[in-house]
Amino acid sequence: QLQLVESGGGLVQPGGSLRLSCAASGFTLDDYRIGWFRQAPGKEREGVSCIHGGIGSTDDADSVKGRFTTPRDNAQNTVYLQMNSLKPEDTAVYFCAARSTAPSAKSCSVAAPSRVYDYWGQGTQVTVSS
Repeated sequence: QLQLVESGGGLVQPGGSLRLSCAASGFTLDDYRIGWFRQAPGKEREGVSCIHGGIGSTDDADSVKGRFTTPRDNAQNTVYLQMNSLKPEDTAVYFCAARSTAPSAKSCSVAAPSRVYDYWGQGTQVTVSS
């Protein structure tokens, strides 16, 4: 059974850092693209970052470029969202999601809509506040 489990959310002051984890089970990252999404109260879910699990290529939303990165550990079958220089507007529930990738695909796009992802984690709350 394919499963994604997020962890690492919490309360942090503006300018601080958090690292979210997305642990995958039931499949190998090599064959999937992993996306990070967030949803703030009253707002639509938006893509934040994505990574090609096999190649490691990433794509980030303009709102987080230079602040967020998406490393992976294939041995642990885990993808991370390293969030630095956090702002109050980063407050949201963060989700990771997975979609299978064709062998010919070499990249991912943060613009890919959430509906193309097949598997979702339960979400983790990130609150940026002083």
